[in-house]
Amino acid sequence: MKSTKKMFSVITIVCCLGLFGISQAMAVNDAFDPGKMADMSDFDPNNPIIPTGDTIKLAIVASFSGPAALVGDIYFVSVQWAAHDINKRGGILVDGKRKKVQVIRADHMSQPAQTKKISERMVLQEKVDVLWGTNGSHLMKIINQVADKYKTIAQCSAALSDELYDAKSFTRYSFMSSFQTSQIGRAAAYYYGQIRKKETKFYILCQDYLFGHSMAKGFIDGLKQYYPEAEIVGEDYHKLFLTDFAPYLTKIKASGAEVIYTGDWIPDAANLLKQARQMGITLPFAHTFLDEPNFLNEVGVEGTNGLVQISQYGTSTPVFKTAGQIMAYKAWNNLWRNKWKEPYTTHLWKHGTGNIGSYRDQTYWLLSVIERAGSTNPEKIIKTWEGDSYKFVNDKVITMRAVDHKAVQDLHAFEFVPPELQKESFNIEPYYWYKGCSNTGPVSTIPADKIMPLLDPELKAKRKGY
Repeated sequence: MKSTKKMFSVITIVCCLGLFGISQAMAVNDAFDPGKMADMSDFDPNNPIIPTGDTIKLAIVASFSGPAALVGDIYFVSVQWAAHDINKRGGILVDGKRKKVQVIRADHMSQPAQTKKISERMVLQEKVDVLWGTNGSHLMKIINQVADKYKTIAQCSAALSDELYDAKSFTRYSFMSSFQTSQIGRAAAYYYGQIRKKETKFYILCQDYLFGHSMAKGFIDGLKQYYPEAEIVGEDYHKLFLTDFAPYLTKIKASGAEVIYTGDWIPDAANLLKQARQMGITLPFAHTFLDEPNFLNEVGVEGTNGLVQISQYGTSTPVFKTAGQIMAYKAWNNLWRNKWKEPYTTHLWKHGTGNIGSYRDQTYWLLSVIERAGSTNPEKIIKTWEGDSYKFVNDKVITMRAVDHKAVQDLHAFEFVPPELQKESFNIEPYYWYKGCSNTGPVSTIPADKIMPLLDPELKAKRKGY
């Protein structure tokens, strides 16, 4: 039985988030407080301070080798930042003991068999408390299966396919704190159909696996709902880690498309954008992950101008609204500027916002849940996280829907503009994100009630009462 307090919380959230919409100003259960952040001056991604012994163990199950190894590194630095902060504050009191947070790399090598093997090793041998993942919805599905089998908490921070939390795949032990493909697709459609109201012809090009097809479906469904006069002039899917996009780009060039919609992530994202510009295709991309700043700077200001990103780490402009937010930003940026060594001196690591900020703040949310649960016991974590709301450092509010463990949140459309116009969002010196490429300027909010997570009717019936 749920406590009266918890039931009241859930009822309040349902009233705010359900049929009648959502307000990001609603009360939250906890929030990141910049004033409580530890002195992070000793944080060094090249030499992370990782406690051992009796700790709270988080295993990042991701690609730490192979063509997508950079993705695993991004996850690790993001999660380790949150862990380092909490550890310097003294750790978290759980089950009568104050424990520090240990982050463990678990390389799935982008392979299904290895994902199962490493996840089981993390649970059975390393005795981890949480499996944190991952790049690849097909791989997150395996992580969730392992979590369910061994009754271990899993946090889906980076895989986005709705199918991971339908009636067939749902497990009480996994929580989807990331946004979802259906939300992204409908957000893009809402932006183009209800806010921008210019382009009408779209070409879909996505990766040929669960995530890519889910991304395409979300956009197709979104256009039907929010932009029925729009036309899809082409739809293609390519294998992962493709090096030659020319056949697809040739078709796009002849299609009459005005916008290319893609869910591609690196390295595909970089290769796609670079080759498009090399072939003289100047069309804007509507995207989620064409944002890695090293390749954006390689493409340059003109080649990145007009890109539109649907972001899960957005906020209304300007970005920095409080002294605390500026302080938290500078804690990261000053280290990048003055202390970090290669490979952490590139544009990728400059800001600690964007996807890095999202992965970091999702981890803060997890650690907040564990702290408020007062335990690493999965049942106590589940009870605390279902229906919970948390505010990120940038004031973004995210709520865990109890019935299917999907995150409810506003999303934001970032329009990439030249450096001199980026001040609209980056409102502190030097008043631009990057000088060598276009980046976020105008920001449009897509309200959560316009893009509520899909809820499988069969799962809803099974979990009646949540």
